Amino acid sequence: MKHFRIYSIATLFIILVSGFKSDQSVKSFKPNDITGIYWTAEKDAKVKIFLAKNGKYSGKTVWMAEPDNPDGSPKKDVNNPNEDLRDRERIGLVFLKYFEYDEDDDRWENGTVYDPRNGKTYDGYLKFENGDKNTLYLRGYIAGMTWLGRTSTWTRVEE
Repeated sequence: MKHFRIYSIATLFIILVSGFKSDQSVKSFKPNDITGIYWTAEKDAKVKIFLAKNGKYSGKTVWMAEPDNPDGSPKKDVNNPNEDLRDRERIGLVFLKYFEYDEDDDRWENGTVYDPRNGKTYDGYLKFENGDKNTLYLRGYIAGMTWLGRTSTWTRVEE
């Protein structure tokens, strides 16, 4: 009878662990799940995330609510620290670079986020949560310290 209880407890444990693992796999994503077009948090721009030629994920601005300056000229990357790049138009600007999918963490990381509003570049990662592929969280941070930064929530554009 004692052996029966031990085997029963062991069997129950195996069933619970197996169930937990299969539940986790339901929530994981595939590397290309991130590709698509997203509204920024402020809904003032749309960003296209794509697989770049280098095999990493990048993002560029494809639409802006206010793409032009008051004089009618297109908005440029005027705050870029590199003077040679200040004449680039903001539409088409690739500002997310080098993101790689990390299966263990179920997120895209080791990338950089360039903010054309202030000309600064930050470390960053992108992730979905709770199996929701329509809400993307972008975390930008400083000097490898993920706790020192901010998160922006983007929404996938309905196609």
